[in-house]
Amino acid sequence: MEIKVLKHEKNKIEFELIGESHTLCNSVRKELWNLDETDVSAYKVDHSLISEPTMLVETNKGDPVNAILKANDSLKKKIKEFKDEFNKKV
Repeated sequence: MEIKVLKHEKNKIEFELIGESHTLCNSVRKELWNLDETDVSAYKVDHSLISEPTMLVETNKGDPVNAILKANDSLKKKIKEFKDEFNKKV
């Protein structure tokens, strides 16, 4: 995965996730909505065969990068919990 930052302002960041798909983008988008500081969490793929996903994150306080890092930590925790629970069942 490669991340290309297109715009980074005080409360807004827009970036491409090169080589990724809806799976990661939708997970990150949804997790960001669980944070109080998130005002906008969205992504788009202009064309499924030739475009890279572009994410937009806006916060009402603080740097949006911090919100993305919080969402990442939360996703890692959920994935670990799923893995542990799944391993108990099989």
